[in-house]
Amino acid sequence: RTTGRFSNGKTTVDVIAQLLGFNNYIPPYATASGRAILGGVNYASAAAGIRDETGQQLGARISFGGQVNNYKNTVSQVVNILGDENTAANYLSKCIYSLGMGSNDYLNNYFMPQYYSSSRQYTPEQFANVLIQQYSRGIRDLYNYGARKVALIGVGQIGCSPNELAQNSPDGRTCVQRINNANQIFNTKLKSLVDVLNRNLTDAKFIYIDAYGIFQDLISNPSGFGFRVTNAGCCGVGRNNGQITCLPLQTPCRNRNEYLFWDAFHPTEAANIIVGRRSYSAQSSSDAYPFDIRRLAQL
Repeated sequence: RTTGRFSNGKTTVDVIAQLLGFNNYIPPYATASGRAILGGVNYASAAAGIRDETGQQLGARISFGGQVNNYKNTVSQVVNILGDENTAANYLSKCIYSLGMGSNDYLNNYFMPQYYSSSRQYTPEQFANVLIQQYSRGIRDLYNYGARKVALIGVGQIGCSPNELAQNSPDGRTCVQRINNANQIFNTKLKSLVDVLNRNLTDAKFIYIDAYGIFQDLISNPSGFGFRVTNAGCCGVGRNNGQITCLPLQTPCRNRNEYLFWDAFHPTEAANIIVGRRSYSAQSSSDAYPFDIRRLAQL
């Protein structure tokens, strides 16, 4: 049954946590308390972005800056539990930090001109720069509060989501290139940021996960991964099952493992398992840079 995730099961991070040896889901910040926080905390917030205004048309959410502040609050609790700052710093240095931000800054901001002015203010190149600068400040904040092993997960192919295909693809199959191009600009800059961070913060290790490239494999050769439908949601309404996302009490498709997308925007568990496995243990040299999460954990 539902786990509070936008999927029919596990997300990529759930899969990675499992591969790292966790038996249970990482508890959300809202409910994590006491010594349980020593096992990890999930700060994710639906529709949130790097920019504070991202996703505001959907209601309340905690932006990246707010999530970083929540993390700082957790750190002060860790110091209290473990007794002093040095012990806490040593403990946190062994943790894996997974950051996957940016998708909503395109989906629920830049490519939503009816709500946001960002696409009129910035070219895709400029917008990616603005995002990376703000992201970088938050990441350095995390570093200042103990983060030493950080995986930065790139943005996927938003232009291939059922929602974008429904709205902007003439044949409902061809990915929307201007959106994917903007996503690639962001990813290229994120990968460069990993180099900058590793150069400047030498007692920490930052890696980049190429979710875009892994997804490209699934779209280019779906049958090789067991997928039959790559351009429609398993559960949704309208063209490509992508115009309105999965509604309560709606009957989803039966063969969920054959669908790349669960709803208008989010991959199925079947897709998340592949992305998670390749993030943890790279199958292609481009999956992870400079190395994968498994190696990050071993450091």
